[in-house]
Amino acid sequence: MDALQRGCYGRPPMIRVRDMHKSYRTGKLVNEVLRGIDLDVADGEFLSIVGPSGSGKTTLLHAIGGLDSDYTGKVEVDGKDLHDLPDTGLSNYRNRFVGFVFQSFYLLPHLTCMENVVLPALFARGDGVLADDAAHTRAREVLAHVGLEDRARDRPTTLSGGQRQRIAIARALFNRPRLMLCDEPTGNLDTKTGAQIVELFRRLNKDAGITVLIVTHDPRISQATDRTIRVEDGQLFDEPRGGFRREPPEVAPVDEAAPAGKQGAAR
Repeated sequence: MDALQRGCYGRPPMIRVRDMHKSYRTGKLVNEVLRGIDLDVADGEFLSIVGPSGSGKTTLLHAIGGLDSDYTGKVEVDGKDLHDLPDTGLSNYRNRFVGFVFQSFYLLPHLTCMENVVLPALFARGDGVLADDAAHTRAREVLAHVGLEDRARDRPTTLSGGQRQRIAIARALFNRPRLMLCDEPTGNLDTKTGAQIVELFRRLNKDAGITVLIVTHDPRISQATDRTIRVEDGQLFDEPRGGFRREPPEVAPVDEAAPAGKQGAAR
């Protein structure tokens, strides 16, 4: 079994992806982006996912995060097949188990930083519901964790890009997630600020034991993680430290209207 299937460090896998296929349809054209991929990610791993634009990096991240269920195959996280979860179970998984960090921050400009961080409490159900005082105490804790407790009453529009991303990370940490999924989290930041954000992710991984997956185009970011997976031509490849590129065969989208024997070579 190769590294893609066993994860890292011999730890038990938190994430198991098996025979996953994902296609997009445009009219009569079917573009199969992910072609029967397998992947294990160990509990506590710090992993980056790289590849060309449109290769399926974000598609894979969204499937693992429960944001996209329109695929075939299995995506299992913490022993649960996400396809088997009802809508309420999937919502609870996203809100309690996963922290999402995106390139564009997605902070609400009319709310203070404190109010943005406490937003996950509004979607809590059952034993996840917090009283207002407890929710604000938790928000202050995570703001301190990212070094911005002094900006709690400020609005995001008064902050720098790096500070806004740290507010977004604090919001993602609010419910003490075990898994952090980050889609180009440094894409809108300068090099120095991006390096600070990645160092924050590393600290969360090492000190809090959070499993971190980062989709990135930046080789400096991928080199900072413990393992890198390349997505290319619908397949996954472990990328050794120092860089790697496997040249894929050219594969055209399937034209369902084409006669037999003249379709593209998609599986």
